[in-house]
Amino acid sequence: MKKNNVKLGKVYAVKVSGSVVPVRLDRENPHGGWDGTNVKTKKSVRIKSAQRLRGLWPKKTMPIVEEPITPAEAQAIHHADQENARLDEERRHAPDGQTASERAMATSAPKSKKRRKAAKEAIGESGRDTGEPGATGAKKERNSLLNLAAKVLAESGEPMNCQQMVEKVLATGLWQTEGKTPAATLASAILREITKKGEAARFRKVDRGKFVAAQ
Repeated sequence: MKKNNVKLGKVYAVKVSGSVVPVRLDRENPHGGWDGTNVKTKKSVRIKSAQRLRGLWPKKTMPIVEEPITPAEAQAIHHADQENARLDEERRHAPDGQTASERAMATSAPKSKKRRKAAKEAIGESGRDTGEPGATGAKKERNSLLNLAAKVLAESGEPMNCQQMVEKVLATGLWQTEGKTPAATLASAILREITKKGEAARFRKVDRGKFVAAQ
């Protein structure tokens, strides 16, 4: 769903830990997304993006057909949700509303500002490579775990599991985390991209827990 179509107070179908459940959106979360309530269990649910919403919860005559999911995939999603809940809890108890890693990134921002300035001078303000006049600069991707994993997977040219991809990404120095289960978080993100984008996804599952870069 698109964010501008989402309305507070409505009940939406949301996939939580491998199951599609009815969740009422109660309020916007200050860190993005929404805070809601599982209508069946009455438990609080954090919805980080509109992509997790599968539309309004239907009537009994319009049941949702769940996508098949393996136990390993369900466990990966469960671990990722647990990690997100832990980070949310850390933010709630922090005076500045940030996790330790977010605070460290904010502290290092002045240093990275000089590096960004040097990068701008290297590619030019228009996004063109100043060494090749007229060359068109491609839109830069954010250095997220998912984007960097897609890059290292494509460069490896062979199947990799999520733990191997995380180790390669950490070795680049472009992404760091204090999370306890980054591999599970990555697995969840990859599966969501495959489900959402289908043939346009950057990953292909080839074996139990292993992926290759899409051609």
